[in-house]
Amino acid sequence: RFEVNLLEDQKTGFFLDQADNYAEVAQHSAGKRVLDCFSYHGGFALFAARAGATSVEAVEISDVAVAQARRPPDMCDELAAHGTGGWRRTLAPMSQLVCVDFPEVDLTRPDSIRKWIQDSSPEIIINAAAYTAVDKAESETALAMKINGDAPGIMAAEAGKRGALLVHYTTDYVFDGAKTAPYVEDDLPNPLGAYGRTKLAGDRAIQQAGCNHLIFRLCWVYGARGGNFMLTMMRLAREREQLRVVRDQIGCPTWSRLIAEATAQALLQVRTPDRAAACTGVYHLCASGETSWHGFAEAIIDLMPAEGKKCRAVDAITSAEYPTPARRPACSVMSCAKLERAFGLHLPDWRESLRQVLEQ
Repeated sequence: RFEVNLLEDQKTGFFLDQADNYAEVAQHSAGKRVLDCFSYHGGFALFAARAGATSVEAVEISDVAVAQARRPPDMCDELAAHGTGGWRRTLAPMSQLVCVDFPEVDLTRPDSIRKWIQDSSPEIIINAAAYTAVDKAESETALAMKINGDAPGIMAAEAGKRGALLVHYTTDYVFDGAKTAPYVEDDLPNPLGAYGRTKLAGDRAIQQAGCNHLIFRLCWVYGARGGNFMLTMMRLAREREQLRVVRDQIGCPTWSRLIAEATAQALLQVRTPDRAAACTGVYHLCASGETSWHGFAEAIIDLMPAEGKKCRAVDAITSAEYPTPARRPACSVMSCAKLERAFGLHLPDWRESLRQVLEQ
């Protein structure tokens, strides 16, 4: 469990868990000693420190991150996030936050993107939106390119005009999966399908625009909301006694909440233009460890609540036995060593994260 103990001088206190809003942590931290226990990244401690805690101790958080968190909020940043997800809860305590979604901003229309950025004049733009229907992208490549390839370039150009930082998320599908060791950021991309090609086009458009940017390359993202592999497996496990899942595709399942938290902590360390410029680049951001889709499915079904569960077996099959319109990389395992060196961030093993999600 994630728990925060805000200790009073009288050694009494109270507990908050991850479901509570970060703003509540900040509200109760001023003038208190804060011990952030069991938090994989010390996320609560960051917000407590910025709120004026007298002392902060955290598990697995770098001294640099704590020091950055202690800096007074001398800038009134506005973070503009497209694709809200968990951003409102995670980022709101940092600064003024504006979350927009379709149809407020239409990523297929360049004028819509430009107008919104020009009107809101953000200091940080977080693009959490994408066309992610991997198979459908094979037949809707033009639409996927507008959203994944063209829109990020437009955001980057607008960010560059006003000296804003752009945070963007890309995918492991820019690689072909032929490498037998974990991919690093400088490995040559070679996407197998339209989805990967359009995402790579967006990455390159950002880099060519020349603005300060953080491009986070993600892998096998899942969460408690929306449409994703974990929720699909849980639904099927309630409907069927036996499932068949591919075993010859390997990756790093990554909880969406950890992505949001890691982003928030990285942003706390790039709050000046010089620091943002120094950190500009591509970073791999994914959970530790690796597994196959079959192994991931088995873990999900093993850990999910027993009530209503029908599934008794998960059979391993090959990709050839489950043909899809788009080819997937056989190996999507990525090294996050660069992220750890730059920001002191290390995500936990995917099994630990999965357990956290399913306990909630």
